[in-house]
Amino acid sequence: MSFKNSLVLVTGGAGSIGSNLVKRLHQEGARIIILDNLSSGSEDNIAGIPDVQLVRESRTSDDTLSEIFSQPINYVFHLAASFANQKSIEHPVEDLETNITGTLKILQHSTKLRGLTRFIFSSSSCIYGHSGGTTTEETVPAPDTPYAISKLAGENYARFFYKYYGLPVVILRYFNCYGPGEYPGKYRNVIPNFLKLAIEGQPLSLTGTGEESRIFTFVGDVADVTVRAALAEVAIGECFNITSDNEIKIKDLAEKINALTGNKAGVKFTERRKWDEVSRRFASHTKAKKLLGYSPVVSLDEGLKYTYGWLLELRKQGKL
Repeated sequence: MSFKNSLVLVTGGAGSIGSNLVKRLHQEGARIIILDNLSSGSEDNIAGIPDVQLVRESRTSDDTLSEIFSQPINYVFHLAASFANQKSIEHPVEDLETNITGTLKILQHSTKLRGLTRFIFSSSSCIYGHSGGTTTEETVPAPDTPYAISKLAGENYARFFYKYYGLPVVILRYFNCYGPGEYPGKYRNVIPNFLKLAIEGQPLSLTGTGEESRIFTFVGDVADVTVRAALAEVAIGECFNITSDNEIKIKDLAEKINALTGNKAGVKFTERRKWDEVSRRFASHTKAKKLLGYSPVVSLDEGLKYTYGWLLELRKQGKL
């Protein structure tokens, strides 16, 4: 199996994961449709990629979806989402409409495709909630924010469409993905926000004690395993943790970033966010390694350097 001459739909294709995936799919010879309203993604992320059709609309627009799915799509990568735990707490209805209703509509339209080879649903580590120890795919989900709830609901809908309609679904649970393509911002991840503060010579804000640890997965590795999941027959009907071995305490991450950027402003401590009570989140990617041949290759130090370089270029262009 390959993507050569295949027609591929990537929802959320202008985001960090989506745009890196689009670049990889283009290299593999795919023809690509991107559905993205650019609410969090950026058209700059896909600039220069030839033969890509960008549909700048909401994924919940019935007319738009009918037009897109009238084409002979072979692969659907559903990455679009209203992202972030904090945003979902502040805007739970938007979270529901985008992550649940939007996902359901994409699934419904996908059942009409006669040549669909794979439907990839991007889920999140957040569905595990406060689960302790090493998380595996067998760990019982315990979602504790609207975002986590909606992502788990999306998984359950995807499983229903797999079992009832035979839709060739694969669920990927991404863990703290970072890298070029993710712009700093209020609802974005810690790494781009830390790097922006460091570039500006400001102290990095630690919420909590700084002893909390997370595992970070470089976006290039994420794009690689997402492609693998789409091509592997054995993946159909399965879910996978998409993670790495790059676990680090947040205070140590801050020190790394300050050292990398030469930032002398240090750190400052702020109040822990009420919803964020997970002291350690670590997961196994053994299943993805065994069934998909996944082996993340980018170390945290390398990934931080790549991301730092990308942000410096943005700043040079006046876009940061």
